[in-house]
Amino acid sequence: MTRSSVYGIALLAFVAATAMTFTSIFLPDWISWSVTSNTGGGTISKRIGLHRSCSTINDITTCHHFPQHEDCHSTDRYFCSMWRSVGFIMSFTAAIELATLVAYLVVIAGGRQKRETGWKIMVFLLGVVGVLQCGAMSIVAYLYDNDERFFVGWKLDNGWMLCTVSWSIIILSAVFLGLSAFIFPSEGGYELIPSERLQR
Repeated sequence: MTRSSVYGIALLAFVAATAMTFTSIFLPDWISWSVTSNTGGGTISKRIGLHRSCSTINDITTCHHFPQHEDCHSTDRYFCSMWRSVGFIMSFTAAIELATLVAYLVVIAGGRQKRETGWKIMVFLLGVVGVLQCGAMSIVAYLYDNDERFFVGWKLDNGWMLCTVSWSIIILSAVFLGLSAFIFPSEGGYELIPSERLQR
């Protein structure tokens, strides 16, 4: 069965993945575009995140909420709906990740019985988080490939990559926990009291 050391390793990996998730949510850098001006040599760039969009012209950066009102009441309503769905999915995923962290602590601190049976709920929670994040990543990749606003020069950037790495770690952790429940031996039984040890 799964041992406490296995849970500890999986927990560390999950904490790292959770940090990546939260960073990707607040980072306005899922898709970006930049070009260097031929005249002044300055750089013009635009970065789009789940909730904010930032533009930089000659080292002056301005940010605003995204999607804007016009994105949701014109011919781009489909894009707006899909992008807002990604934002909701990622926020919902973050909430589940916090619940999963609590579940990890309960299982690890709950004694031998919880550690030997708790892997099932942990694998389920990790699977849900991984699938949701993979779905959000896929929607952004689809919009990047098919929406007309993303012409040549745009690229999937740090936020998207952090999300990809995050769900990959989470899915691998779920597989690791599930396999360890069958591969690793059960935790040892009760320890002998000191007097019994001496008699042996």
